[in-house]
Amino acid sequence: MSHTLRIRAPRPRTLARRRLKAALLASAVSVCLVAASAPPAPLGVGDRLFPYLGNPGYDVASYDLSFTYPGSNDKPLRAVTTIDARTTTSLDRVNLDFDRGTVESVQVDGVPASFTTAGDDLVVTPRTPLPQGSWMRITVRHTSDPRSVEGRDGGWVRTADGLVMANQADAAHLVFPSNDHPSDKASFTFRITAPNGYTVVANGLPAGADRVGRSTTWTYRTQHPMATELAQVSIGRSSVLHRAGPHGLPVRDVVPTKDRDALEPWLEKTPDQIAWMESKVGPYPFETYGLLMAEASTGFELETQTLSLFEKDLFTGSAFPKWYIESIMVHELSHQWFGDSVSPRTWSDVWLNEGHATWYEALYAQEKANKPLEARMKAAYGSSDGWRAAGGPPAAPKVPAPGQKIGIFRPNVYDGAALALYALRQEIGRQAFERLERLWVQAHRDGTATTADFERLASDVSGRDLSGFFKDWLYGEKTPPMPGHPDWKPAAPARKSAAAPAK
Repeated sequence: MSHTLRIRAPRPRTLARRRLKAALLASAVSVCLVAASAPPAPLGVGDRLFPYLGNPGYDVASYDLSFTYPGSNDKPLRAVTTIDARTTTSLDRVNLDFDRGTVESVQVDGVPASFTTAGDDLVVTPRTPLPQGSWMRITVRHTSDPRSVEGRDGGWVRTADGLVMANQADAAHLVFPSNDHPSDKASFTFRITAPNGYTVVANGLPAGADRVGRSTTWTYRTQHPMATELAQVSIGRSSVLHRAGPHGLPVRDVVPTKDRDALEPWLEKTPDQIAWMESKVGPYPFETYGLLMAEASTGFELETQTLSLFEKDLFTGSAFPKWYIESIMVHELSHQWFGDSVSPRTWSDVWLNEGHATWYEALYAQEKANKPLEARMKAAYGSSDGWRAAGGPPAAPKVPAPGQKIGIFRPNVYDGAALALYALRQEIGRQAFERLERLWVQAHRDGTATTADFERLASDVSGRDLSGFFKDWLYGEKTPPMPGHPDWKPAAPARKSAAAPAK
């Protein structure tokens, strides 16, 4: 996600991942999975920043999402969500994250199940308990409401001619029932029915478009596991523009039809940007890529997997210089490696997403627009203490305020985290750092990873214990001295004017 910077500014599962995921869920499972006689309650996987996000007791393999768009973006869509999952403990009930929709019915393995709500959870009680290690298929018939609710960020975003999704950080469950936490990635199939004249695009590759009467059902499937927060569906009066990327990679862009000619000069930059990223960190990790340029006001861009979401006005307006817009394109592109292919195990690990995306954004600006990386890092160093005070250190961001779930996306996890990566390169040397980056995306491709995983790999690559370095740079209240730049100093706190109004 490129957010603070603009301020307006299949399904491989390694044994190591299973063990680490089990550790994350263990406490939640032991406390929350109680007998069916206990009252239904919202659960969570123990995420420090979002305590009730995700659910213990099962591991999702796939989602099959069906939406029927009524031709208006201010009416609920009819929807069917089918979840295939494997239980990791015996379950009398199954909690799903879901809010902002009406549930009509639930089936478990084809048998009607009772259901109720608890907080933002849909609590499903199957007719018979589910034993540990068994497969279950949950089918939920529901509505999916694109109308905004005060105090709730994300989910469907209404555009000038339809809908797109913006589900980061915990808003996918405002669209469909799910295990809405990045630690549980799964494959996705999308089936979207819309009136003829609309174009539908979703994550992954197309798998058919069936026209029946006045409507068409579009199908898309992912070839790699995906976190729920990265799901994307675009419904609009759109054109899909195709081009070839490196090694024949299919690149498809989705733009308002009326703007396709004006946007083409920007879109044609993508193949070279992909090649540039591949030269830094290795092969592009997915089956396709492209830009979704939406006629909507979001205040951010978003790295939805294989189809990054951008505000169209970023490209057609005059608020930002050309070099900056191109660097933001690279920011979202780099997330396909850092954040999408390698996803954070917990939301406290989000610096691994945003710090790396900011790093490659800045590096691209240096190499392509002569905007020195060192100057940007020196400026960031001056601001870093203030960022840490306001938002927490990079790997321990402060909890978001109620109703402000995107509040974790502060400068401390963008330039503040990129600054920590710069310090690491200074500490271990350019060659070791570049090797670390390539090994990181290779080792954790299609999986999840933690800050501790990054620290271990960096120590292995450098041949020395870096635990003290990471403790200071990622968890310290104050910014440590910059290796190689003893003259860099944090900026002095701004003095408050005696006449300044109270806040």
